Amino acid sequence: MRNRSFFGLILTAVLLCGAGRLAGAELNRIIPEKSSIKFIYRQMNVPMEGSFSRYVSRLAFDPAKPAATSAMFDIDLGSIDTGATDADEEVRGKLWFNTKEFPRASFVSTVIKPLSGNRFEVQGKLSMKGRTQDIVAPISLSQEGGNSVFEGSFSINRADFKIGEGMWADFGTVANDIQIKVRLVASATPSR
Repeated sequence: MRNRSFFGLILTAVLLCGAGRLAGAELNRIIPEKSSIKFIYRQMNVPMEGSFSRYVSRLAFDPAKPAATSAMFDIDLGSIDTGATDADEEVRGKLWFNTKEFPRASFVSTVIKPLSGNRFEVQGKLSMKGRTQDIVAPISLSQEGGNSVFEGSFSINRADFKIGEGMWADFGTVANDIQIKVRLVASATPSR
């Protein structure tokens, strides 16, 4: 049986927005090789995981002004990796992402709220396949060497974005609920 796993959305990740503890330095550089955008879903009630390998992000975070943070994430939906080549091709097709017409998903932050400790709430707009939804995601911040690590997860409903139409619209085969897990490693651009 061919593994026709589902995509994963994204991003949103962008969530990057969290906050940093680098005194006086604006976090504005994502380190892609240390970052990841993954998705978890259930296919025929079996947990599955995948990821996206290509994305562009912009971040402007001043630890002195976390409310002024802005973040943008743009994901190449064609870079999906479900773990099976045939499934990757299937989800790039018209019934899933339709990457020929909608090659990218994007997230733009609108509000970042500090919570307690090193936790934040990121609000923003997730756009995919011609539809836009409001997203709210909790993010935690930690330090790893000289870098700041933003981690968080949130859920979306694939039906809200018309992901998995036709024969794939049955939630008994691929669940409607998709969990997005984001790990973004950021640093400050060195001064010149």
